[in-house]
Amino acid sequence: MSFCGCHGGAGPELTARLAPGYTGQRQVHGLIFMDKKLVLNLLPDRVGVCRLESAADLPAGLPGPEGFYSITGTGRETSLVCREDLLPAGVPCESGFRILEVEGPLNFDLTGILAALLNPLAGAGVPVFTISTYDTDYILIKDNRLEQALRALEKAVAIIRRDPKEG
Repeated sequence: MSFCGCHGGAGPELTARLAPGYTGQRQVHGLIFMDKKLVLNLLPDRVGVCRLESAADLPAGLPGPEGFYSITGTGRETSLVCREDLLPAGVPCESGFRILEVEGPLNFDLTGILAALLNPLAGAGVPVFTISTYDTDYILIKDNRLEQALRALEKAVAIIRRDPKEG
């Protein structure tokens, strides 16, 4: 399976080079592989997703120096993803998510990264919420489906670091 459109059917192994500082890992255009699989970090935070009105104030403590958060706004709403202890009261929220981070940074020319990760999860019946940043992609999975998701990803395309400091 090719994770990069620029590699066609040749696969990443033909263009991989050793990633600096990573024993046994390979890097393809900024994407980290171990044993021809993507590397994902399971982050420690438990987070929730809230829908705020488009002009709503953010909860106290956001943005903050610690933990994961994401704020996305449109003219109709503001979506807030943050640690559960910072979730605002009185607004629609879903809590109980864990976060898988694609080891990056990722090059903007890469294609198929999320598809390679989401297809096994869809096949296993695991719903997800995804967020992309400048550097990488994040997959939020409900805590009660996490082990099922990790098994599906490990079997298909990924190596999971349960403690990202393992690197």
